[in-house]
Amino acid sequence: MGLREYIEVTKPRIWSLLVYTGVAGYLIASGGSIDTRLLILTIALVLGTGGANTLTGYIDRDIDAVMKRTMKRPIPSGRLDPGYALYYGLLLSISSITLALLLNPLSAILMAIGLFDNVIVYSLWSKRRTPLNIILGAPSGGVPTLIGYAAYDGTLPLDAWLLFLLVVIWTPLHIWTLALVYRDDYRRAGVPMYTSILDEDQSIRVIGLSAVALVVSSLFLPFAGGIYIHPAFLGTIAALNVLVLYYSYRVVTRPNMRDVWTLFKITSPYLFIVYTVAAILASL
Repeated sequence: MGLREYIEVTKPRIWSLLVYTGVAGYLIASGGSIDTRLLILTIALVLGTGGANTLTGYIDRDIDAVMKRTMKRPIPSGRLDPGYALYYGLLLSISSITLALLLNPLSAILMAIGLFDNVIVYSLWSKRRTPLNIILGAPSGGVPTLIGYAAYDGTLPLDAWLLFLLVVIWTPLHIWTLALVYRDDYRRAGVPMYTSILDEDQSIRVIGLSAVALVVSSLFLPFAGGIYIHPAFLGTIAALNVLVLYYSYRVVTRPNMRDVWTLFKITSPYLFIVYTVAAILASL
């Protein structure tokens, strides 16, 4: 048990995108301005998202142990003691709220809300009980964006909420496509994701509707004006949505796991691209 396990248990591939949305949110709000608040924000988000992932890993250790996709993670594989992981996750989480408080009270409140939703509402309560689990847990994924905006001047303008909504709608589509590909894993672990408990035809319809919902939610952003009506941003959104709709159509009309997996892979960089373009345009 060494440093590698303590880093791995925080799930860097997951928290890196969440931290990025928060940093990009700050840059959009500040018009590209960089100062010490951005550094504090970044560290706080790394600690908060890493802490949340560590705590959910502790809670889900029995699930992870029976899923082929997750059984090699540090806790279920025995490379990290569950008790150490619990205290480590709590330390990271508390530290993140403390650091966020240095920015302003709103940032700290939002950090606490995000942690509560992800760890308590999603992982501890709803994940094993209801197929609404990822819907109930999705707001925690959008909270880093709100923290990024709040860190700059303590306000949450319209575009902050629209980006938050985009993340919330994106999350079920991303997870449900993954759950359909790994439905045997989820069934074996007793996790009632919609696309693991429904039959394949119903699951495909859920994914199709989720894809349409993502596209519709992205179309709300231009109502915020400014950078969101810039041709570069509109063109980026249009191109991404065409890809999402095309592969969703393929999945719905000719269901096969290869296209479902492709749709999952397409949604993976969706938020990164949207936030990057927005942050660049805000900085010009």
